[in-house]
Amino acid sequence: MQVALYARVSTHDQQTLPMQLKAMREYTKKRGWKIKHEIQEIGSGAKTRPKREELLKEARRRQIDAIIVWRLDRWGRSVSDLIGTIRELTDTGVGFVSLTEAFDLTTPAGKALSGMLAVFAEFERDILRERVKAGIAHSRSQGNAHGRPATASLKTDHIKKLKAKGLNNSEIARKLRIGRTSVIRALNTQK
Repeated sequence: MQVALYARVSTHDQQTLPMQLKAMREYTKKRGWKIKHEIQEIGSGAKTRPKREELLKEARRRQIDAIIVWRLDRWGRSVSDLIGTIRELTDTGVGFVSLTEAFDLTTPAGKALSGMLAVFAEFERDILRERVKAGIAHSRSQGNAHGRPATASLKTDHIKKLKAKGLNNSEIARKLRIGRTSVIRALNTQK
């Protein structure tokens, strides 16, 4: 199996990077796997992790067989992100191993656990969906409108006047600070 090692540290915690990599290398050697590459990412609270995204792209293309991390919190930014990416890896047939938690989705027991995680993730989405629907229904029962407020439709007359002056759709959108598509929609509804 060809695997990728993913190590991440915050800028305040850089001393653990060599320790993470050493533990992952030893684990890989014991399993008889081949390390395709090691990825190191440094950053605290980053919303995007470009190297992790590249690794996920590799996994989607099946260029690696498994991803190994030192701890789950090194991989996921949140529980939903963690479950979502692990499920995606499982669905594409790429294994995932977290050393500290002894979480190994390359084994039959780990694959069964992955299925259970998927069920819990779906359950969480269903509960959230029900809460949102209940909140919307309650809001509407109180006489409150739901959804984005109409902004562009309130400017239809102004849009028509600017169009009559010869402005193009993009110029109108910039001038009124609305989307170009909203301008087009407003002009098409008048025909």
